Amino acid sequence: MKIVFASTPSQEEEICGLVGYIYSTVFPLYFSDDEIRSFEQLKVLHTSSKQFDDFSTLKDAFQVMTSMQTIISILESPTLDDQYSSLFNKNVSNLQEFGLFFPFEFDQFVDAKNMKNSIFSIYTKAANELII
Repeated sequence: MKIVFASTPSQEEEICGLVGYIYSTVFPLYFSDDEIRSFEQLKVLHTSSKQFDDFSTLKDAFQVMTSMQTIISILESPTLDDQYSSLFNKNVSNLQEFGLFFPFEFDQFVDAKNMKNSIFSIYTKAANELII
């Protein structure tokens, strides 16, 4: 007999939070607003109830969270060295095994970082809010 612990709602919230963080903080470092909008339409990293069914155990949910956090750490590093390429690709593969669509290669981010000029994005979270 094997005992399996189900993922918790807080883990599902954390995964959704990581997806939001990628869209609001990581993608604007590399892509234009139009490109990010197209990622939304293509359902990149889209989490639905089916995806949560695919990683319904504690272990699976932790693997998804760890893969996302690793990808975030790599992409937020000041320089994208080739030494991170295999680690990046391994974590992208992990996400895809759990049904999360992340159709990027490491080299796409290297190229995008070299070409990105704009600092402002509608996807970037506001630094402050004005309350009226």
